[in-house]
This record gives sequence, C-alpha cells and structure tokens, in this order.
Amino acid sequence: MNKIKRIKGTQDVLPGEVHNWQKLEAVIHSTMSIFNYREMRTPVFESTELFARGIGRLTDIVSKEMYSFEDRGKKQITLKPEMTAPIIRAYLEHNLKTQAPLQKVYYISSLFRQENPQAGRLRQFNQFGAEAIGADAAELDTELIQLALAVFAKLGIEGLKLEINTVGDTECREPYKIILKEYLRPVLDQYCEDCRKRFDGNPLRILDCKKENCRTLNRNAPKLSDHLCSGCDEHFTKLQDTLRAGGIAWSHNPYLVRGLDYYTRTVFEITSSDLGSQNAICGGGRYDLLAEQLGGPPTAAVGFAAGIERTLMVMGRQGLLSEQPGRLQVFVAPLGDAAAAVATEWVTKLRAMGYRTDRDYLGRSVKAQMREANRQRAQMVFLLGDEELKQKNFSVKEMDNGTQKSVSFSEIGPYLSDFFKHEK
Repeated sequence: MNKIKRIKGTQDVLPGEVHNWQKLEAVIHSTMSIFNYREMRTPVFESTELFARGIGRLTDIVSKEMYSFEDRGKKQITLKPEMTAPIIRAYLEHNLKTQAPLQKVYYISSLFRQENPQAGRLRQFNQFGAEAIGADAAELDTELIQLALAVFAKLGIEGLKLEINTVGDTECREPYKIILKEYLRPVLDQYCEDCRKRFDGNPLRILDCKKENCRTLNRNAPKLSDHLCSGCDEHFTKLQDTLRAGGIAWSHNPYLVRGLDYYTRTVFEITSSDLGSQNAICGGGRYDLLAEQLGGPPTAAVGFAAGIERTLMVMGRQGLLSEQPGRLQVFVAPLGDAAAAVATEWVTKLRAMGYRTDRDYLGRSVKAQMREANRQRAQMVFLLGDEELKQKNFSVKEMDNGTQKSVSFSEIGPYLSDFFKHEK
C-alpha cells in the first residue's frame, strides 16, 4: 500500500525544527506587548464575500488563488488568504470601537492561497502582523513600520531596506487613473495578459506587476505622488518627517502600490536581499476604505503583514537559526522493575518542580540509556538501580564535566536549585 504524503504546497514542521518557530513567535509576542498591541484570533474560514468585497474581485488572490467551496448549507466559504479583512470584520461585528477609540491588535496565523509552490511561497503559509484601527495620523503609520522593524531587529536580522509610497485616496486617485490610462493605452499591447485585463477595471494594479517586461514599461509611467490632493500630500510629508524623527532609513518608490484594492495613502515594503527576486519580507499600509467596503462606518486603519516562512529563510541565510532545541535538564535512568516504579514517582516530582525531565521507557541497558541521554543533550542523568534504592539516593552524573556523585532523595531539591540557579 502506498504511503500517504502531505499535500503539495504544504509543509511539516518537525520536532527538530519547531524550536526556531517558537523562538520567532516568542519575539513577536514580546515585541507586540512592548508596543501595546493585543493578540486577536479569527476563524480559519470566512464568507467568500468578505474577501471579494474587501480585497477586490479583480485581484489575483480572489480571481485565481482562493480555496473556496460550498458547505452543506449552500454557503460560499473560503479558507482565509489574508488577515486584514477578517480582523476588520471582527472589529465591526463586535463593535470594538465602543471598547476603545483606537484598537491596536496583532496576529500569528496560517493562511491559504493556491499558488505555484516555490521558495518562501506555500499554499498553506503563515504570517504575523499588526493592525491599528481608528486613527488616520501619519505618526501611527510610522509606529507600524517601527513595530515591524523592531521584530526583525530583535531576531538579529540585518540588511533590511524600507520602501514607502502613497497611493492617495479616492479624491486624487480617480483623476490619476485617467492620466495613467492615457500613458498605458498606446503601449498596452506590450504588457502581459493580466495587466491588459486590469486596464479597464483597475489600472493602478498594473504598476504592481512583478513581470520584468511590465516593470520596465512602468518606469516611465506618471507617478501618483506627483498628482496628490492636498490632504494626501500633507499626510505623505508627515509620514516622511516622522520616519526621519524616528531615525528610520527609507527610500521612496513611486511605483509601489501593493497588491490589494483596499490600500489608501501610505504603502510600504520591507525587503531583504537574502530572498532573491521575490525579496519582500513584510508589507503593509493604510486602508481607510476597507470598513466601509465591508458594510461599516468610515474607519481609518493601518497595518502590516510579514511572512513567517520568509523570515525564517532570512534568519537561516544569516546564520540566526539554532540547530538544537533547548537542552533536557534531567534524564532518569532506572535499572530494573523496582527502580522503574520509583523513577515514575521522581519524574512526576521533578516536572512539578519545573525541571525539563524525561526517562527511559524501553527497559534499555545503562549504556543504551546514557546514549539516549546524550542524544537528548541532558545536563544530568539520575541513575537508579538496586543499590541506590537501598540507600535512597541517586547516582547523579553531570554530563558536561563528567562528575558523578551520590545525592540522597531528601537533598535532590536543594541540589537541583543550586545547579540550575543561573537558569532560573
């Protein structure tokens, strides 16, 4: 019988790898707390309409990549491909504005898109991100950028670059689309098929195309930043001023638009040369129109999302991943049935005292148990045989220095406390 294998575009995070994920997640949680962002979790699946209205029906995500299906109740359901729309849906549904005028939340979540699997891009992938809902201040845009960069800095990642732009709002963006289409029309046949399809419905998305030929054609396109209304121009100037005040280096990319329809004003990307041509590790921006698109009142909001797999790839290429998980503190090695029963009692006690403890369950020889303790990188081994049972003590071997000593059952607590005092 053939073995069942994982679905294409998914991955297993094995016990020897997961400690790096846990380290990353711990840094995310601690950094978000410092910035006063609180975690939010939403369902794995949502109404398909949420993403069609929120992200945009003409986007690649909605038109090509979503995992959508009809459930037994004939409802159209989609495995969530991104987190911003679900968070705004929850914000509106639970009327979170009444709890605080500014909601600052973050998430760590699995997401789903039916893309062609490649390095850093999976069909089930993971992101972390943050959203600040309820204020239109450019200083808040800067805070989100600072927050993303702070996570990467705490992980030790170096060499990141920040690009910013503005995509304006409805007041200045609609007149700009007319100007852009006048530029595109004479050369439209030189663009890719996807860009030609976007010409009528959303020409701004053409600037987001990643195909090299289209990128080359876009270099001479008119810049939205040259056609801003006064409000958007003031907001973008304020953003740049606050980034300078925060000591953050950035460059202005006038053709950065991001790939989703809900963005307004600020957009940004953080890139790493360690990722190759698809170099974005994080992206985000302001989306003041999204709440209205989902049936709510006008609500200013800004946020970012970062790929966890991509972050781990960069960490790996910069030598920041650990090959070994945290060390086992105590390995209990019983010899014989009587010792095995006592070992069970002591493993329970040691774990209750807070020590990472394991034991042998296979009835192996002393030599084999010592090999297992070495494999688990145990800091000490408690040997327990007939003689130790009579004397009511353990023969303790400290694995790093090879010292072996007898420690009575009554002195185990103080002995361990002293040995591990630097770890507490």
